[in-house]
Amino acid sequence: MILSDTLLQQTRIRFPRFDEAQVEISPMKKGGSDRKFYRIQLAREQSIVLVKYPHDQTENQRYVEIAEFLAAHEVRTPQIYFHDPAKGLIWIEDLGERDLWSYREESWDVRRPFYESALAEVAKLHRMPAAASEQIRHNLPAQFDAALYRWEQRYFFENCLGRHFGMSEENRRKLINLPALQQIANRLASFPRVLVHRDFQSQNIIVRDGLAYLIDFQGMRPGLAEYDLASLLYDPYVSLTESERSKLLQFYREAARITDPAFAEKFRLCAIQRLMQALGAYASLGLVKRNRAFLAYIPPALISLGELLDEMPQLKPLRASLAF
Repeated sequence: MILSDTLLQQTRIRFPRFDEAQVEISPMKKGGSDRKFYRIQLAREQSIVLVKYPHDQTENQRYVEIAEFLAAHEVRTPQIYFHDPAKGLIWIEDLGERDLWSYREESWDVRRPFYESALAEVAKLHRMPAAASEQIRHNLPAQFDAALYRWEQRYFFENCLGRHFGMSEENRRKLINLPALQQIANRLASFPRVLVHRDFQSQNIIVRDGLAYLIDFQGMRPGLAEYDLASLLYDPYVSLTESERSKLLQFYREAARITDPAFAEKFRLCAIQRLMQALGAYASLGLVKRNRAFLAYIPPALISLGELLDEMPQLKPLRASLAF
C-alpha cells in the first residue's frame, strides 16, 4: 500500500463521518522541514492538514504539547484535532496557504497590519510570566546560553564560509576565535530569558482573515525576545526598508511595553546571531540536503549581516571576509 493510501486510511479511522469518496489527499510544500505535510479535503469546503513526522528528532514530538500550551495562553496557533504519537501523525486545523511571505510583493500599507498582528502574537509569548511557563520549560530544548550562541557562530563558519564559499579551515579558525564573537555570546547569555519561538520568520506565520497565526514553533525555548524580532525583521526571505523595520520595532516596543535600556543593543547583537544561524542553515540545506533553492537566500542575508558588522569595528576582519 502506498503512503497516501495509508494516510487516508488512518484519516478515515479518525474521522469516520466523512464518506470515503469525498476524501482526497495532496502533499504540501514546506521549506526545509523533515516533516511531511498533506492537505486532506474532507468535503467541498472543509479540509484538514495531516503532519507526518519522524521519531528521530524530539522536537517533532513536542509539537502537540507546545501547541496546546500556546492555545491555553491565547496565542493563535492551528487547532490540534488528533495526535497519534506511535505513528508520528498529527491532524491539525487547515489555516490556508497564505503565509506572511506570500504578501512580500504587496504594498507596505497591505503588509504592515499583518506584521503588526504577528508581533502582537509573539509579544504574548514573550510577556508570559515565568510561573505560567515553568512546567513546559522542563520539556523544551536547551535554552539560549553562551554555548548555543557559539554553536550558531560555528555553524555559520563551517557551512556558509567553509562549505559554500570554500574558505580554508585556517582562516575560519582565525575568525571564529575573534574575542568579539565570544563577547557577543557572553553578553547575550547574561540577560534574563523568556520563551521564544526560535524560528519566527515570514514562512512560519499564516495570515487568515487578516490575523496572524504562529506555526512551526516546536523549537520554542528560553531565550531573548530580540532574537525572534531579528528573525522576522531581518528575514532574508523578505526585504524590509529601514523605515519599515523601525516602525515595526516601535510597534513591538509599545505592544510588549518595553522599557529595557539594553533593548537596541540586544536587538542588534541578536540580528547578527540570527543571520549567522540562517546563513549556516541555507548552506547546509542547499549543499548537504541538496535543496538548492535555499542558496538563493544567502546573498541577501550576507548583505544584512555586512551592514550590521559595519557598526562593529571589533569585527572588522569578519566583515572584510564577507566580500565575496
